Amino acid sequence: MSRDFTWVQSIGILFDNHRLFLGATKTSEWNDAKDSLSLAFDGEPIFLKETQGSRWSSTTMPRVIITRMSETNSIIIQVQGKLQITAKVVPITDEESRAHSYDITDEDCYAHLDLGFKFYSLTDRVDGVLGKTYRDDYVSRVKMGVAMPIMGGDKEYASSSIFATDCLASRFYDGQDETSIQTMNLASMNCASGMNGRAVVCKR
Repeated sequence: MSRDFTWVQSIGILFDNHRLFLGATKTSEWNDAKDSLSLAFDGEPIFLKETQGSRWSSTTMPRVIITRMSETNSIIIQVQGKLQITAKVVPITDEESRAHSYDITDEDCYAHLDLGFKFYSLTDRVDGVLGKTYRDDYVSRVKMGVAMPIMGGDKEYASSSIFATDCLASRFYDGQDETSIQTMNLASMNCASGMNGRAVVCKR
């Protein structure tokens, strides 16, 4: 049976009535001096000057602030009062491909996102591949110690598009107030860099 590796190429962030898109553009040969970030807010592209410290800010509330941490490929996203995301576009290197049999070709170096999250106001009903690990009643499905652990649960999280809220675990509904739990720094999602580089590893 062949292995099907997974990297995070893009994410869609929904809050209030807003949509924030963050993605890594496809590239064949990696050049860190070339920006491979793709950003959009409410369907409109975001263009950041390729200068460390350059900033984009929304005119809507809660304020969205995006700041470059380097000239290219590394940013911090802040949604005031809600969350913070650090994001960096990285490739699969030739060395990683050889070591882990990723079979990366000259046509695509699999540029993907290395992500870290901080949420300011999670509820006690938080869900998601990473978020649900912070629930008091969470029990891991992963069988550790195997060569390639699989979390499963794909039916719970499959949606029709990146901004669709039609997955079974969706929490986007009537907006009822829920008991908030403490501000949490969630473990970084290191794509293809943890657990011997196999797939996406979310470790609390």
